[in-house]
Amino acid sequence: MQYVCDASPKLTWFRIETESEALRESAEMNHKVARHFAQTRVDAAKSWKPPASARYIEQDIGKQDHIVRNMPVFLTLRDEDGQPRVTAMLPPPGPSGSVFRPIIVGRGNSNPYVEYADAIAKLAAHMNCALEQSHCYPYRRS
Repeated sequence: MQYVCDASPKLTWFRIETESEALRESAEMNHKVARHFAQTRVDAAKSWKPPASARYIEQDIGKQDHIVRNMPVFLTLRDEDGQPRVTAMLPPPGPSGSVFRPIIVGRGNSNPYVEYADAIAKLAAHMNCALEQSHCYPYRRS
């Protein structure tokens, strides 16, 4: 995982970078983020076009960077003991992400805004985007 920003003295946002990290997040949070991570990774890989001048052995140079740039940003809010509290899926950077709807959920797809609204606001400020509950929490229940 990659450090993103502090949400408070006891809460920190990290970027989920691998499928194994996504699997762990899903297991600990009782939701399906790993399925979304895997699918968006496959979709981003499918859009990779190697440079025309690349030799066969060089065709995958730059592919990983392409995948990271083109898939959503998956984040986890962790407490001081490393326990996950909130999971976020934000648009990929750049113009391709402008139509992507962010999703932010708590354990078991519960509403994280009830307890972690301040931490989500810190992430929004850090990422320079709006993460309003009405737009990011996909369920009506709380």
